[in-house]
Amino acid sequence: MLVDDNADDNFFHGRIIEKSDPAYVVVAEQTGKDALEYLKSEKKNNALHPDLIFLDINMPGMNGWEFLEAYDKLEEKYKSRAIVIMLTTSENPDDRTKARAMNIASDFKTKPLTQEMLEEIVRKYFTE
Repeated sequence: MLVDDNADDNFFHGRIIEKSDPAYVVVAEQTGKDALEYLKSEKKNNALHPDLIFLDINMPGMNGWEFLEAYDKLEEKYKSRAIVIMLTTSENPDDRTKARAMNIASDFKTKPLTQEMLEEIVRKYFTE
């Protein structure tokens, strides 16, 4: 799942994921609220459950930090067990520190998503 208000970033990152073939389906949501709604509703409809969520920080309405707080408060039956990766243009070390302190996001990466970055994430979090 891609959560980013920038449609161009979602398209580009979606293509990177599709070309590397680790995912059957890439879901892109342009707001944190829509992503949360997807996570809540997909359990009811037996839709695809995301294994990986790439989350932008700077989004209007609900930013990435607010998404993480709301995500953490979801009822267990709605909470995804996905690996959450902050994927942002921010290179601010305070953002990295905050992400670690929240203990919800598994990693923090700087845009753009690259093939090499995705391969590293897959090796780190999905190799048994």
